[in-house]
Amino acid sequence: MTETAGVFDNVLGWLREGYPEGVPPKDYFPLLALLKRSLTEPQVVRAAQTILRTSNGDVPVTEEQIHAAIPQTTERAPNPEEIHQVAARLASVGWPLAAPTS
Repeated sequence: MTETAGVFDNVLGWLREGYPEGVPPKDYFPLLALLKRSLTEPQVVRAAQTILRTSNGDVPVTEEQIHAAIPQTTERAPNPEEIHQVAARLASVGWPLAAPTS
């Protein structure tokens, strides 16, 4: 397993543990912002497809929806409180608080 694949698998594990009932829509933007700190854009898309669901809860978010949301994340940065809330939830299951260096 490559180091990148290991990081991606760890992120998926933290997401599943931190959000066992799924990610609520209010956490989408801060979560995408945190994922962008640790993963490449294709990995963010894969992670988001794995954990995010549309409003009806059964249909996975499409790749197109995720690609559309990523620029919104950079245009509308989540406020510090939103980032802290999501980071704290993920830190409780082992998410590293410091962004890894590339």
